[in-house]
Amino acid sequence: MKNIYSNILKFNNSNLKKIVKYLKKGGLVGIPTETVYGLAGNAYSDTTVKKIYQIKKRPSKNPLIIHYYSLAELEKDAILNKIFFKLYKKFCPGPITFVLRKKHFSNISVHASSKLKTIAVRFPDHFIIKKILKKIPFPLAIPSANKSGGVSPTSPIDVADEFKKKLKFIINGGSCKIGLESTVVDLTGKLKILRPGYISGKKIGQVIHVKVKLNKNSKKIKSPGMLKKHYSPDIPMKLNQKKSGKDNAFITFGKNYKKTRHTFNLSKKSNLNEAAKNLYKTFRKIKKMKYKKISVVKIPNRGIGIAINDRLKHAAR
Repeated sequence: MKNIYSNILKFNNSNLKKIVKYLKKGGLVGIPTETVYGLAGNAYSDTTVKKIYQIKKRPSKNPLIIHYYSLAELEKDAILNKIFFKLYKKFCPGPITFVLRKKHFSNISVHASSKLKTIAVRFPDHFIIKKILKKIPFPLAIPSANKSGGVSPTSPIDVADEFKKKLKFIINGGSCKIGLESTVVDLTGKLKILRPGYISGKKIGQVIHVKVKLNKNSKKIKSPGMLKKHYSPDIPMKLNQKKSGKDNAFITFGKNYKKTRHTFNLSKKSNLNEAAKNLYKTFRKIKKMKYKKISVVKIPNRGIGIAINDRLKHAAR
């Protein structure tokens, strides 16, 4: 039988050279991060960035996150401030994205920032992407490696299922450690969380000694995750349910739910980190099984549970 995943590569020195060469030529690569798998391309190239939007069918108003290896490289493109340095020192590299003012002479493609005067940036903490970033003379624009509005991929097979042979190379980095996209903080004024993630507002507040809240009313899209419908398996979904309708997929959490062929438990141990890691995997499994409706139990709204509930609300719209 023909290997339908022949574009998934092992990560070794030979393939690292191949990937770096391909990225320098303007190619797009499926790449692992600690959050989800991304679709990576040269953030300085208008042509490459346009390819990202085209393959994802992504609205041009939705900016990309630019991934950097070093602080020195970021200083060429963005205006940094005291709060940024405090958060950078505590959380980077890691699953946090900063919205900063873009420098006037930045080389970042105007398309990557959706022609805004700001850019969303982060320093990823996955050994594969860090090795790649160290070898190239530009940062990488990396949205999640899926069709726009859909479920983010957490494995290389997810990426292959999304794009088939449209991607020449997908790097196998195993399953993503976190499984949800990064926390996004806006540092262009009073600090606001635009998208919750693994790093909570409480943890951020402890570093800067200010109570931090999730921004719920911003109409201006300054980062990914702010579109109304997102992360969706494209199946009608009801949240905070105590039971499921007949033949519905039933997403549960904890040990108090009877196991049936329609039940998908995010974490029998009531572990929110495990639930986060399993959420998108569960969405994809339910979609492949062709369920028509999904019911979801109430998820505790604390820690990464806040991010899980954010993704569920966007997916259910």
